[in-house]
Amino acid sequence: MAIPTHSKYVVIGAGIHGLSTAWKLAERLAEKGDTVGGKITVLDKSGIAAGASGIACGVVRNNYYQPAMRKLMAHSVDIWESDAKGLNYHPVGYMQISSETMRSDVSEIFEQQQKIGYDSVFIEGEKASADYMETIFSDWQAKGITSVLHEKKGGYSNQTKAMYHLATKVEKLGVRIISGVTVKGFTVESGSEAIRLVETDKGSLSCDHVVIAAGPWVRDFWTMLDLPSKISLKDGNGELHKNIDMWRYWQLEEGVLKVEPELLKTNTNEMPPVIHVDTDATLYSDVDGSVITDDMWGIYYKPDWHFGGVQGGASPYKVDTPVNDVAVDPYGPSSPEFVSSADFAHMWVSALAHCHKRFEGTMPHYHKDPSGGIGCFTPDSFPVFDHFKQNVSIIADSNHGWKMIGVGHLMADEILGQEQQLLNPFRQKRYENGELHPVSNSPYPWS
Repeated sequence: MAIPTHSKYVVIGAGIHGLSTAWKLAERLAEKGDTVGGKITVLDKSGIAAGASGIACGVVRNNYYQPAMRKLMAHSVDIWESDAKGLNYHPVGYMQISSETMRSDVSEIFEQQQKIGYDSVFIEGEKASADYMETIFSDWQAKGITSVLHEKKGGYSNQTKAMYHLATKVEKLGVRIISGVTVKGFTVESGSEAIRLVETDKGSLSCDHVVIAAGPWVRDFWTMLDLPSKISLKDGNGELHKNIDMWRYWQLEEGVLKVEPELLKTNTNEMPPVIHVDTDATLYSDVDGSVITDDMWGIYYKPDWHFGGVQGGASPYKVDTPVNDVAVDPYGPSSPEFVSSADFAHMWVSALAHCHKRFEGTMPHYHKDPSGGIGCFTPDSFPVFDHFKQNVSIIADSNHGWKMIGVGHLMADEILGQEQQLLNPFRQKRYENGELHPVSNSPYPWS
């Protein structure tokens, strides 16, 4: 499909955020009796779900230490539930299972979930936690667990099926999705900062508003817009730090154990919640008994018929990417492997065996699948949802992406003039104002 010469709204990125934004924009225009056809165009250099959304683990949770994140996720869970069948969403719940170092943090999460009416239960104490887990999994054997937060809402969705359902939904509403178009830059309107032309390898497209929802490629568009690569950041003690990199990359470790997904069913033969374990218990190899780590570690996992096994991941690690190289491709040949490493496989399968006897001796079933990938993170590892250059809206999810399907809806309402309180804690100005999100004791940079 050739690109049009004009579109009122141009959305860059056909992933979860781009299509969610287009969905709500189209609905809002239709509600006003406005014709949608030709007014909303989604551009993607590859295709629907070709980037991070296409290989996402698909977990949907509210397990956040940060109040603003909990409120935002409660909104997104409502949207997942509103079209569960179409979005291939499985509302099986989510469990945060932790050692004593995380107990107070998780207790606070539970208390705040109760205040916003989010359905969950909290179990405290080593024996009570073990008993609770054994009522779900008879072979549960993790040691040193002193708390279990069981979110009764949340779960996971199958990413490609959900994305193609979203694409069909927005196209029926009159949205154009054009694949195989690479955005090369922007032309600014004379006498202002507003973007008037989106320059692509297929020609120029004039517009009234641009939405950038490019996942791990957000830094490249940030550079195209001449936004600062270094920022000042005021920490919780009021100390100002200068020349902080706006963007950094982490390798996200995920993989699949190619066993029957039914292997992880519960004692009552039901699909279990998504399981997340954070612990400081020594982790021993399930292959040779050696010590893998005696530091804090964490894993998450679930049975997944889409991946064909038990799928999940572990804590990420930082990777170096050239800060000034606009052409760097987080999923391209110049980047680290986005399939799981042998070290990850050894750790993750051993961690599964640490938690469940049923996974002992299953290392030969580990399979390298394209899941995980490179994540583009902000300085505090939390999203930036904000507006720049008079008519540019940026959704920089800092790898919280898939679960936050509601962000596009909120951003669409803001583009149409209705400020959304749920997005206010995620403005760019929080760095210089010292309005940072609280940090938990989790081994994950985004929790």
